[in-house]
Amino acid sequence: MTATPDAAPLPLPVVTIRPEPGLSATLAQGRALGLAIHGFALFESQPVDWTPPDPKPYTALLAGSAALFRLGGPGLEALHTLPVHAVGESTAQAARAAGFAVAGTGEGGLDVLVGQLPPGQYVRLAGEAHVPLHPAPGVEIDTRVVYRMATRAFPPDLVHLLAPPALVLLHSGEAARHFAAECRRNRIDRSAIMLACLAPRIAEMVDTGWASVAVAPQRSDFALLALARQMCQTGLGRGADRGNKR
Repeated sequence: MTATPDAAPLPLPVVTIRPEPGLSATLAQGRALGLAIHGFALFESQPVDWTPPDPKPYTALLAGSAALFRLGGPGLEALHTLPVHAVGESTAQAARAAGFAVAGTGEGGLDVLVGQLPPGQYVRLAGEAHVPLHPAPGVEIDTRVVYRMATRAFPPDLVHLLAPPALVLLHSGEAARHFAAECRRNRIDRSAIMLACLAPRIAEMVDTGWASVAVAPQRSDFALLALARQMCQTGLGRGADRGNKR
């Protein structure tokens, strides 16, 4: 889909808190859609030491984030013979850029993708904070942590921006948990804040009391930003809106 050119900015401030390099991409696309968007990188991705397994017993590699291909380091070389099942298209693109063949690309989250896998033994590369998976019988998953996300406190500019009504984009469950915790710590009135979430699982992790919580119809940055634009115009989410959770 193509962003609307020369769109007049909408007055409601929109905030994205994802780490780089995604932060800059979201800001650019949001501004092209006419959003009054502000970026605060509340996370910093960091590699961790890990030892790659022998790839011979494994059917394929499971990838739930593009970050693992940026941060996996030399250990990734040992797994290049394994095809990748990626959680979404951006992760699949990162896998290809790192020299991997992509066997499949999912929609709706890694747990949904895992539920569709044929029997076999899979190695999952993940961040330190990762969601539990529920594989079908015959599917075995060995998880290796290759990176972590260090969190940052709200800077004063963000606290000030969240004082009036605002809309916040949440790209991950970790972002949802951290944002909610920081709002509590800073005593921010969440009843004036709308949340636009990339996936249903993220919306389930934000607790209660927000003005509204909505889920993007597709798991893509453009769909999330288009939802944010609609929420700015109407105060409501598209069909997946979870409504007022107070």
